[in-house]
Amino acid sequence: MKLFRHILAILLLPGMVTVVIPALILFTSGVINIGWSWSPPLSFIPPIIGLIFIGLGLFFMVQTIALFVTVGKGTLAPWDATEHLVVQGIYRYVRNPMITGVFCILLGETILFGSLPLLYWFAFAVLLNLIYIPLLEEPGLEQRFGASYQRYKQHVPRWIPRLHAWDATE
Repeated sequence: MKLFRHILAILLLPGMVTVVIPALILFTSGVINIGWSWSPPLSFIPPIIGLIFIGLGLFFMVQTIALFVTVGKGTLAPWDATEHLVVQGIYRYVRNPMITGVFCILLGETILFGSLPLLYWFAFAVLLNLIYIPLLEEPGLEQRFGASYQRYKQHVPRWIPRLHAWDATE
């Protein structure tokens, strides 16, 4: 049952945002080709950069999900949240690695396909999270985890990772 809850959360949240909606945008906009109209060897640069961002985003997402399962004892879904505050692993560098991962994937897809509609989707996703996370998610975490979350929040940035891991004993 827990496995089903995790898979459902992944499919409904990052899966929809990074796969289903971008695919619909690409198919409806008619832009399905990879790359830009640059001549070789420059034409290889955008796909490589795009794939690097997508790979980085997948790394963030896998790390997040693994920690939610093993440490947090919950899913990434707000309706099935973790029982414990996760401040280990990738969370020592960035408070919202799942969102950072989603942003990286969306930016990577935008660069890979050279798609203006995907750029609009990326900007919308960023704007939505700029509003949702500070106004709804973070106050909820402060209520659930109190001073521990407030201290963590003071030391670890929301989306852009620190260069060095935060040491909770600081």
